[in-house]
Amino acid sequence: MSLLSRMTAPAARHDVARLVATLLASPPHQSDRSYHSVRPVAPKRLPGTGGALPERHAPLPTGPTGLGTSAARIAAGRKDVAARKDIAERKAVGGATVDAGSAPVDAGGVAVDTGGVAVDTGGVAVPDLYCPPALRDAPALADEVNARLVAWAEEIGLYAGRLDRVQAADFGRLMMLAHPDTDDPDRLLAAGKCALAEWATDDYYCDDETMGSAPALLGAQLGIAYTAIDPTHPPLGYVPAVEKAMREDPVRTALRTGFAHLGRYADPSQLARLHHEVAVLFVGYCQEGSWRTQGRMPAAWEYLAHRQINSFLPCIAMTDVVGGYALPAAEYSDPRVRRAVTMASTAATLVNDLYSMAKERHSGSVEFNLPTVIAEEERCSPREAVERSAAIHDELVRTFETEAAALALTGSPQLRRFLAGVWAWLGGNRAWHSGSPRYTSPTS
Repeated sequence: MSLLSRMTAPAARHDVARLVATLLASPPHQSDRSYHSVRPVAPKRLPGTGGALPERHAPLPTGPTGLGTSAARIAAGRKDVAARKDIAERKAVGGATVDAGSAPVDAGGVAVDTGGVAVDTGGVAVPDLYCPPALRDAPALADEVNARLVAWAEEIGLYAGRLDRVQAADFGRLMMLAHPDTDDPDRLLAAGKCALAEWATDDYYCDDETMGSAPALLGAQLGIAYTAIDPTHPPLGYVPAVEKAMREDPVRTALRTGFAHLGRYADPSQLARLHHEVAVLFVGYCQEGSWRTQGRMPAAWEYLAHRQINSFLPCIAMTDVVGGYALPAAEYSDPRVRRAVTMASTAATLVNDLYSMAKERHSGSVEFNLPTVIAEEERCSPREAVERSAAIHDELVRTFETEAAALALTGSPQLRRFLAGVWAWLGGNRAWHSGSPRYTSPTS
């Protein structure tokens, strides 16, 4: 599914947020400070430590966390529902959001999001979600990246006749918010090209019939599309046909040129990692296509497995490339790291499920999202399905928070920075969703 919608989130007052602020307060790749309109607030220093946060013995979050513990928090979570609704009702209506740059600061000196207006998803208000705030807001940098991204799309013929929608979606702002440890517009542009190419693959081949999508063609199209980033090597006589196929399809051109641009900054192991994540993403696209062909709704467990592979993970996997460092391949593939990072990406994608429901109601086609799947399987009301989906999201984020904190204490400096970047990415993604009209506008 295309990953654009509106969302808000409550405060993130916890130890990993402080760790993130510490790691990203003075990143080593700030080449142009003029782009920063907001900087992360430095956390308070502990007395008797020389002004630094302790590398070991940092307190981990308390209370029940981890997969399988959401039920233990259901009762407490439901007690919060009335308070959350009261907060939402006191906010200004009409799509107002809390600006990350003016968010209040908690006792530890970390900027926090106090929650925003509940968004209507076809008659059901989405509860506030457990999610960190964005670490910065730099509109000038976002505008620069977005302008370059739209110019690139126009140059290669991507979204021809619909560039106004690409412009309005403001993918440049997403890159600026999701990658706060760099202000190099070219690095952010490289990531933006790859992300937009992946979403275009979804739109052109999977979701949008007006752009030529058809379930019967999906596997064949994705198979050729993958060779745009991991090239095929045919006998010489077939090279012209391959090149013609690449040039004539704007999605393939976008994938090829986008990943070539990212290759200026990524080492071979990082590119191999991204090739793997995109291949898995394409498997997820095919899985959804099979449900459409069969005309069936998947079980909840099956859908959640799907959302781990059809997710934001290819975007999150670029965190170190954009930041200008390299997470060792052995650490990225460590099962403990893989578990934490995939939970974060799944949670981010469930946010899209929750906040895209209103848009999907007007699409005229069968759409798959977690609330719909839960409502079908459990025969519950839409409101109950939304609340249960939000609880699953929160469980995943809390589990990532706990496990990332533990990994950061024992892993390499690169792993600490990568995990901090994933946490920051979640906050930036939330902030971008709160403003992009791709799902909120009926014509986007």
